[in-house]
Amino acid sequence: MELQETLYRVFIQGDAWRTILEGIGVTVQISLLSLALGTILGAAVCFLRMRRGAGGVLARAYIAVLRGSPVLILLMLLYYGLLAGSGFSPQAVAVAAFSLHTAAHVAELLRSSLMALSQGEIEAARTLGFSRRQAFFYVTLPQLVHLAKPVYQSTVVNLIQWTSVVGYVTITDLTRVMSNIASRTMQPMLVMTVGMLIYIGMAYLVYGVFALTDRKRGGDGS
Repeated sequence: MELQETLYRVFIQGDAWRTILEGIGVTVQISLLSLALGTILGAAVCFLRMRRGAGGVLARAYIAVLRGSPVLILLMLLYYGLLAGSGFSPQAVAVAAFSLHTAAHVAELLRSSLMALSQGEIEAARTLGFSRRQAFFYVTLPQLVHLAKPVYQSTVVNLIQWTSVVGYVTITDLTRVMSNIASRTMQPMLVMTVGMLIYIGMAYLVYGVFALTDRKRGGDGS
């Protein structure tokens, strides 16, 4: 009975649950926008990385610097330095930081997947009369998706976890909400445990979505 009263007081009373849902919404929004932009930018960086010349050098430098930089430092550098006074909202700066960081990981992921492709199948498609574009969409792309998917899945989960630092730039995300509730109710262990379980739930939701796509692909193939 005491546990039920504590749970009610911490998570229900004063509409705390609404605040938690709003924090989850902020986390999901930043994650999805950063994933979309980071994937697109990562594909462009990968394209440059595979080429010779100045573009390839710049792409390699970008990947090396961004992959080796803590995402919190990048976020604070943009918010308090490069984009300070620019008029961008904290959420926009956060999306920019996570997009840049994610792009470096996606670029290297795509490059390594492309290097692992079977060149024999691509050459066979070209021999059969496929154009370069057709060979890419019908041969290269399906293999690339298959090879990249497991690591890309982990990148998505990592991105969701990375967003837990946005409270440092005044964004009230899930972590910031749970921290505020813990301070107000003096129940840090309970509140942070629930917060961790929510993050774990989001991670396994991502795993579930990828598993469903694999099952659908297997069903279509059969």
